[in-house]
Amino acid sequence: MAAAASLALLAQGAALNAMELRRRELQGEPSGWNASVHPVLQRIYAARGVLHPDGVAHRLQRLLPPQSLGGLDAATDLLAEAIRGDWSILIAGDYDCDGATGTAMAVRGLRMLGAKRVGYAVPNRFVHGYGLTPALVDSLQPRPQLIVTVDNGVASVAGVARARELGMRVIVTDHHLPGEQLPDCDAMVNPNLAGDGFPSKALAGVGVMFYLLLALRARLRESGWFAHLGECAQGRALFDSRDQDDRKSKEPDLSTLLDLVALGTVADLVPLDFNNRVLVEAGLRRIRSGRACAGIAALVECGKRSTAALCASDLGFAVGPRLNAAGRLEDMQLGVECLLTDDAAQARRYAGELDAINRERRDLQASMVAEAEAMTAGLRDIDAVGVALYEPSWHAGVVGLVASKLKERLHRPVISFAPASEDDVEHLRGSGRSIPGFHLRDALAMIDARQPGLIERFGGHAMAAGLSLRAVDFPRFAAAFDAAARELIAPERLQAALYTDGELPAGSLSLELASQLRNAGPWGQAFPEPLFDNLFECASWKPMGEGHWRLGLRDPRDGSVHDAVMFNVGTAAPPQRLRAVYELVINDWQGRESPRLLLRHVEPM
Repeated sequence: MAAAASLALLAQGAALNAMELRRRELQGEPSGWNASVHPVLQRIYAARGVLHPDGVAHRLQRLLPPQSLGGLDAATDLLAEAIRGDWSILIAGDYDCDGATGTAMAVRGLRMLGAKRVGYAVPNRFVHGYGLTPALVDSLQPRPQLIVTVDNGVASVAGVARARELGMRVIVTDHHLPGEQLPDCDAMVNPNLAGDGFPSKALAGVGVMFYLLLALRARLRESGWFAHLGECAQGRALFDSRDQDDRKSKEPDLSTLLDLVALGTVADLVPLDFNNRVLVEAGLRRIRSGRACAGIAALVECGKRSTAALCASDLGFAVGPRLNAAGRLEDMQLGVECLLTDDAAQARRYAGELDAINRERRDLQASMVAEAEAMTAGLRDIDAVGVALYEPSWHAGVVGLVASKLKERLHRPVISFAPASEDDVEHLRGSGRSIPGFHLRDALAMIDARQPGLIERFGGHAMAAGLSLRAVDFPRFAAAFDAAARELIAPERLQAALYTDGELPAGSLSLELASQLRNAGPWGQAFPEPLFDNLFECASWKPMGEGHWRLGLRDPRDGSVHDAVMFNVGTAAPPQRLRAVYELVINDWQGRESPRLLLRHVEPM
């Protein structure tokens, strides 16, 4: 639990931004906010650096144009040639949610743009490893003429070389940070390459592919391709009986793919900068209006979420994990097929299978986390900074989730390892999660430079990364990782902190504000969902289910009592007087809406 002083200090930051709004008001500077926007919501936006309505005007017209994204000319030229020449094109995806949505979108999008022979392959993490590996390339039968990677490839030096050796052309689309050596591909699109001029470096892999499709559509438009397709359609009319409207080919509407972009972007935990918020909000609008692809609609239904009221957190906590589970425990082909089908009944069958796999994943994760917690029970006493864990019985597909859970509880960077597969216990695969201020991929690069050969391969981001190494080298790596963390993390960074938006004024815990908060956003990574902290008295409480609370909290300022819930608290009773950190949400019970406090943290006062 965070200390009360930490909460007060961090809440003050939101107050300072609110003071800036007040200063502008007193000096007669127009805020631009509509009077209908709740003052608390204005304060929340200000705390996230948004001081004007333009910062939350998430219209597609304000999306960054593709032109400044490097590599698009070479990539679109080659794709246009492939489409005109009726080449066989293979999308090489990744086995997480970003990779699956990007793969499905690439297949759908290229078919919409006129490609006739488009297939896909997603590596099995236990057979092929990560990315476009030589093993994956060698498994491709028949061999495609063009490979397009999605959400991977910037580190696939050997895999791209193997594909080129076999006569295949390769376009890499990725968003991961590059290493010292880049693959020798025909074209590469990645906003995080050195010198790339694209203003937003936060695009997910699915976002990069969406931009490539936008640029390809423009390239084909300039060459008259869509007019050519229209002429072909009219020619075919002599031999079939389709309606006249069906014979008229028109430029495809790529915005129909934005539900996939939204899901992949949220699930990959990339920062929701303005450009990503535009993409996510547009995708959410499609889903809420009932225009999502059959697979996403089925996964939303499986997660027991309301389509009409879906928000970004639902994508992250209910839809994404069910899709991710296939890549963690089995084969992501099931997830991609779910996103590709247009048959609602088939989509429900796929979603049901994914849900069953996700339940298995949750059980396995709980067991592994319990073992990891037992292994780390004394870590705070020995002041470990960089935590590396390995257990021979662990599953390589779930170690990232274990690292995430332990990172939250220890507030240390954590890397968890498992054997590469049941048949290969001599090699380990690790997945890590970091804390603010410690760039995980850069730390791995530093270890690799200082101890060449210790890490076989690595890649990732500031907050998450993956790697592989020999099992015999685990003790040496664990020591090197802890040493790197000690060197790079300032001591004050090891103190867990909980950021809030401060207190809500008396009388403002209302359905009106809860509705505005739900409809604002989209909230997510680097644009966090609003959290408030207030003092309350526990007027009533009772257990709810196993280990949850249902409470009535009295605001001592005006005596009002508010409905509240808190999950996973065990068997203890709540304090009589408490300080609570909470979300203000809407409880929809039997069609009746009311405000509710969803408690995230409680301290006795």
